[in-house]
Formats: sequence, structure tokens, C-alpha cells
Amino acid sequence: MTRIRLILAYEGTAFSGWQIQPVARTVQGEVERALATILGSAVRVHGSGRTDAGVHALGQTAHFDCPDGRTGFPWRRSLNAILPRDVRVLDAVEVSGDFHARYGAVSKTYEYRLWHEREFCLPQRRRFVWNCGPVDFARMEAAAAVLLGEHDFAAFQNVGTDVGSTVRTITDISRHPGETGHESVWRFTADGFLKQMVRNLVGCLVACGRGKLDVETVGAILASGDRTSAPATVPPQGLTLIRVEYGDR
Repeated sequence: MTRIRLILAYEGTAFSGWQIQPVARTVQGEVERALATILGSAVRVHGSGRTDAGVHALGQTAHFDCPDGRTGFPWRRSLNAILPRDVRVLDAVEVSGDFHARYGAVSKTYEYRLWHEREFCLPQRRRFVWNCGPVDFARMEAAAAVLLGEHDFAAFQNVGTDVGSTVRTITDISRHPGETGHESVWRFTADGFLKQMVRNLVGCLVACGRGKLDVETVGAILASGDRTSAPATVPPQGLTLIRVEYGDR
């Protein structure tokens, strides 16, 4: 068998997330359906991780195995000819049999886009931003500094996934300009993220930026390990999986 690594981009608006479900439209389901059309049999696709309903991706990584006779096959062109328009294959390459999209990942980067004009949001941006209104960026950046490094992030994990440890290391939380003057983009890079962790971190930062949460309280929330002590999970549409890093790149 030959292992193929895919880099995928998708708009998550009309998907019930990445993971295949019996009666819902998912990204994994669409990719597996397209591969089955090409290969004539069911194929399991393994993703680097799950993205929730409404969450987007520019660099989701996945892999699948195919018969050796398909070596050199034009996977990207063939899959994109079958896949729906809201999911595209950006790259498809042969990799060694020990590559694993999920277990081989060493870091992931997400971006969350905020819209700061309270009175309106451009119709063209509504699927990709959360209109949180005006915020104090200095307060948000001070709170972000507290979250950097290795910590137990149990207070920022939603229920629904069993993990061996809730300890993660965040190496970057940084603010960047958005596509318009009304936006800010918050980039998070870590060795891994817990269920809805980025959306919960953004909720904490925005609460600080609105003056509803003291920056000094962020450390106490982190130390508590109590999800109920942290602000609510923010909406999914502002979140995009940007890239997944592996030891070979």
C-alpha cells in the first residue's frame, strides 16, 4: 500500500465539522466519498484532528492508503474534480508508511478573527469573524502573555473528548491586522489543543479586552482547572486551522 498525505482547505459553514457522522455532512465524509469514487472501494481518511461545525481550515492535514498501482496518480486534480466547492485539496504527496496525520503532528496553528465595529459587520465577512465589538488590545495582549508556555489547560477544555493529559505548551499568541480596518486576527500556536480550547482562550482574552475580566484573574482561572470559572466558548465561524507541522517540514 502507498500512503498519501493531503493538505486540505475548506469553508466550514455548511459542514458539521471534520469527523464523519452517520446523518450529517462532514469534511471527512466528503473526502472519503470522493476517494471511493476514484478507487471503487471505501477508504478511511485520517485527519490531524477534528474541527467543529462552522470552523474553517487552510491547512488541514490528512492521510489515506491506496494500492501501490496508484503511484504517481494525479490525486489533487482528480479529487478536486469530484469534491464540492467548499473543500479543496491543496497538495497531495506520497509519504512513508510511518507518517500519521494525527499522531505525527508536533504543532498546530489556528487563527481567530474578531470584528470590532459594533453597529455592523460586512456581509462578506460574517461567515469568518465574530463581532465582539470594541476591545482594549493592550489588556488582551497582557492576558495572552499569562497563557504562554506549558500549563494544564483543563479550565479551557470543553467536555466530549477523553485525553490522557490536559497539559499543553503554547508557543505563540499574537495579534495581526485583518483584511479590513475593523478586524483583528489572533494567532495561536501550540504542541496541541484540547476540545474547543482556542475558542475558550479567545473568550477569555475578549472578556479582558472588554474590561469584564481582570488580567490578574486569568492566571487564577488557569490554575483552577475549572471550566466553569472561565468565560463562555465563543462562536465557531471566526476560527481557522492554518497549518499543522511535522518533524519533516
